[in-house]
Order: sequence, then structure tokens, then C-alpha cells
Amino acid sequence: MSGIYIHIPFCKQACHYCDFHFSTSMNKKEEMVLALAKEIQMRKSEFKNDTIRTIYFGGGTPSVLTSDEINFLIDAVYENYEVADNPEITLEANPDDLSSERILELSKSKINRLSIGIQSFFEDDLKMMNRAHDSAEAQNCLEEATKYFDNISLDLIYGVPGMSNEKWKQNIKKALSFGIPHISSYALTVEPKTAMNKMIQTGKMEAPKDEVAQEHFAILVETLEMNGFIHYELSNFGKENYFSKNNSAYWLGKKYMGIGPSAHSYDGVSRSWNIANNPLYLKAIQVGKLPNEIEILSEADRYNEYIMTGLRTIWGVSLDRIQAEFGQMYLDYLMKQAQKFLNDELVFIENNILKPTKKGKFLTDGIASDLFLVNLE
Repeated sequence: MSGIYIHIPFCKQACHYCDFHFSTSMNKKEEMVLALAKEIQMRKSEFKNDTIRTIYFGGGTPSVLTSDEINFLIDAVYENYEVADNPEITLEANPDDLSSERILELSKSKINRLSIGIQSFFEDDLKMMNRAHDSAEAQNCLEEATKYFDNISLDLIYGVPGMSNEKWKQNIKKALSFGIPHISSYALTVEPKTAMNKMIQTGKMEAPKDEVAQEHFAILVETLEMNGFIHYELSNFGKENYFSKNNSAYWLGKKYMGIGPSAHSYDGVSRSWNIANNPLYLKAIQVGKLPNEIEILSEADRYNEYIMTGLRTIWGVSLDRIQAEFGQMYLDYLMKQAQKFLNDELVFIENNILKPTKKGKFLTDGIASDLFLVNLE
């Protein structure tokens, strides 16, 4: 199984918490779309023996593209790759871009899954985050989108300063009221080069608290599981048959290709990433060069990656796979490192698969880092 991720590096405005690569200037948008299509064509040999099963438009804000531009890029994939009969094709979109007319347009395209960046249904949260939409747009776009799309995901952010448990419960309840089959939810984190970090440093905003995020996470898990959602990855919840095929492929170690500035690719043995600079990306692609760096993954790198992705998911870390792919020494190391977490009931072993307990889920990334291979000596 293979997937193509297409990074659209444009946003109408910068959210205060975001450190993804994007530009708020749309001057080079048409030029960028042509360059993305060219990169798709230039790299077709990488997947010549593979079938593309997912196409994912991420960003940035992919919904700033016109429907014609989106269709143009989808057509470029179909022209250069073998595509499965019924691929999952996802468009990340913001509510302010999803008018009734736009949703109808998209429903007539090959896009069959929407991932909508709601983040919160409360006006004060949206203003604090500097989101481009308001609460009314969030609700209106979901009411319209559910008329035309069955497969919809929405994003919510928890751990927001000043957000009570009750307010967080109201956010979840509002999300559930639309009958959405997939929810992605993330703790508000403060990245170094963001407006939010500066606001916290200058005392204009309170810093998020880990204990608040942990309480919100517990509420989220309990509420969504009570409503028939499966917590299949640390930040992702889906009804049966509505897991993100694109993201699940990442977590299961499948191959994927990243198109566009800052996009990453993985082929099982190496990882590459494009330059995170729009002008330099455009200049390179226009002369037929791939502006990327490549890293060949060592055995330890691949082990660490499997620990990180496996522990975050319901599929866990297979001890049999560790032994088969990496050998007894790696398995012994893993079991030695995991023992303290087993003793503290933060992880458990079932059918020879290592998984976090309910208590350990929120701490998954920290647990994984302690299981990483740094030095076997």
C-alpha cells in the first residue's frame, strides 16, 4: 500500500500555535500548483511497482485552492501512477472555505473525505488561536458537509488555557451532534517560533498546563468511546470502517511520498524531505531538480520508529516482529526498558504485543522515548 501526500503551503492567516510550513501570500499559488504537478510527474519512478491507495491534501490550508486546481493535481496523480479503484482522497479544509457552493463543487470531484479544522466551537478560543473562521462558520459548514460527504473528520484542540472541563465537554458534545464518524484531537502545544510562544513569554497569555490537558484527554477518550468511537491512535478516534487510511499507513510503516515544500517521504529504508522554502522549492522544480535531503535509516532508527508509531496505536508493538526484524538483542533491550512501565501498569503485554494501558495512553510519547535504542553497550 502506498500513499501520496501533497503539501499546500498557503494560509489566509497564521494561527498563533502553528509551526507548519506555509505562506500567507498567495502571489505564487498558481506557480506552486504547476510545480506540485511537475514534482508528481518527476517522481513517478519511485512508485512504479506500487498502487496508490490514498491521496492526501495537507498544509497549510489546501482548501484555499480552487476546485479546478485540486482536480488538476488529482489528475496528475492518475496520469503518472497506478491508482486503486476506490482510493481514499482527503482534503484538509477550514470552515471559512466551505460555503454551500464549495462543498457541492467538492462533492462532484474525486475528493471523498474531508478533514475539517474546527479546533473549537467557542468564539473566544478561536480568537485566541487566531483562526480565520468563527463559531457560526464552524457549525454551518458541518451542517452542509454532512449532506454531501459521508466520510468526514474534524479537529479539536484541548488543554486550552482557561478552558474548564465543562467547556471541553460542550465542545465534544457539539462535535458529536453532527454525526461525524472521525475526530482528531490534539493537546495545545507551544512551539518555539510561534506567536503563541511570544505571547506567553511577554505575559499576554497563560501557558497551557499539562494537568489540564491530561484531564481533557481522559474526558475525550471516555466520551468518544461511550459514543462508539474506537481510539485507534493516540490523537485519533474513528467509528468502525472510518479510520484514516492515509494516517494508518504512516503508523503501520507503509511507503508514502510527500509532494511540495517541507513534505516528507518514506520508502521503508530511507526518509527524505523537501526544502521548507517556497521560492527555493519553485526554483529547483522549474529546472527539473528535486530540492530534498535523504537520510538512510539505520537498524536502530527503524526500531525506534516502530516503537514510536506502534505504541501510539491499537496495534501496539509486536514482540514477535521485534525479534524477527531486529533480533534477540533488541527484544531483550526492549523488555529491560519496558519493565518499569509494566510494573507501574502504564503498559501491558497481550498476545505478545506491547500496548499502553488506559493510564499510560496520555504518556505514550514519553514512554516510547524511554524504550528507544540509544546505545546497546
